[in-house]
Amino acid sequence: MSKGGRLATSLVLFLVAVGLVVWGVAGLLTPGTPGGEMNFTHAQAPGQPVNLTVQTVGAIGFGSHPTWVSYLTKDPASGHWIQDNTWVLPAHTVIDMTVYQYDSGSPLRNQEWGQVQGTIGGSATINGANYSVYNSNSGNGVGHTFSVPELGLSVPLIGVSANAQVCGAGPCHTSSPHNVIKFSFKTPGPGNYHWQCFVPCGLGYLFGNGGPMSTENYMGGFLDVVHAS
Repeated sequence: MSKGGRLATSLVLFLVAVGLVVWGVAGLLTPGTPGGEMNFTHAQAPGQPVNLTVQTVGAIGFGSHPTWVSYLTKDPASGHWIQDNTWVLPAHTVIDMTVYQYDSGSPLRNQEWGQVQGTIGGSATINGANYSVYNSNSGNGVGHTFSVPELGLSVPLIGVSANAQVCGAGPCHTSSPHNVIKFSFKTPGPGNYHWQCFVPCGLGYLFGNGGPMSTENYMGGFLDVVHAS
C-alpha cells in the first residue's frame, strides 16, 4: 500500500474510533422516557446493598415541560439517565444512594428540612464531608430534599453556587458544577412508599408547589418495596 493509502486508512480508522467514543458518551447522556418502574431487585447479589444513583437538575430539558426542575435516575442496566422515579427495591435491604445535585439553592422556609433524618448513622456526606444538619441561611442554601415521610427519611440536598455556570438542561454531565451527596437507608417491609422534595421549586406556581412539585417523575416518585428474591 502506498504512503498516501496508509495515511487515508489511518485517518478513516481514527475517525471511526472518535465516532464510537462520541456515540458512547451521547448514549449515556441521552435521556430516556418514563417506563413505569425501574427495577433494582436484580442489580446485586441477594442480601447485598443496592446502589441507587440520581441527579437533580434545574431544568429537565426535554419532554412536555422542558423547563421544569426534575430528578433523573441512572438505569443500573444501561447507565442511561431516565425520567422514571418509581423504583422497585428489595425489602429489608440497605440502599446506598448517590445524588448528583446540579441545582442552585436558597434558604428553607422551614429549617426542619435542613436536618438529615432517618439515614443509617443519622448523617450524609457532601463531597466526602460528613453532615447531619445544614443551615440554609448560610452558604449556597438547599436546592431540594429527598424525603420519604412514611420512613422518617429526609436529606437536604445542598445547592451549588448561584454564581456558578450551572447546567442548563438535564441530564447533566459531571463537568458542570455539582455536589455529590451520599447516604444510606434500609427499606422496610413490602409496600408502596411515596417520596418527594419538600423545597417548593415550582417556579411560576402559587407558593412554588405546583407544576413539577405535584407531577410524578419530576420532584417525586415511589419506592415500590417487594420481597427480596
